[in-house]
Amino acid sequence: MTGMIPAASLEQRIHLVRGVRVMLDEDLAQAYGVTTKRLNEQVTRNRKRFPADFMFQLTAEEASVLRSQFATSRSGWGGRRTRPRVFTEHGAVMLASVLNSPSAVAASILVVRAFIRMRELVAVHRDLAKRLDELERKYDAKFRVVFDSIRALMQPPQPPPKRQIGFQPKGSKE
Repeated sequence: MTGMIPAASLEQRIHLVRGVRVMLDEDLAQAYGVTTKRLNEQVTRNRKRFPADFMFQLTAEEASVLRSQFATSRSGWGGRRTRPRVFTEHGAVMLASVLNSPSAVAASILVVRAFIRMRELVAVHRDLAKRLDELERKYDAKFRVVFDSIRALMQPPQPPPKRQIGFQPKGSKE
């Protein structure tokens, strides 16, 4: 365990944003055993070490999607007042050098391993899709329903549509 995040749960804290696998600043801060404020201070002080392919700030829309996903509080209620920064694998390693503590170095090794594991899982997923294509070509259209079902299971789950909260007048559609 590093900071307060078990190594096994680091993989679950890797998100896909703008087609890039990233980790939130608050998750990395927790892994490195520092506060999010301290982590972001060091990033600001060492801005040249974090180009756009290492770290970027979420848009308001991306932040609101993550906020609703993780049920974090809104500003004004004790939560964040700025949009989160997210770090790629390279940015997470650069953080260890900026934070420069033994726990940050140890945590960076675990973070890199989590990113590598995610990359391996994606490669296996691609291999399975390729094998499925080969089987599909080999067999009749009778099995089309089976192959379509398997492909549907391989797709990442889509978030359910947001239901509008508040008063709904009679006869209005949800």
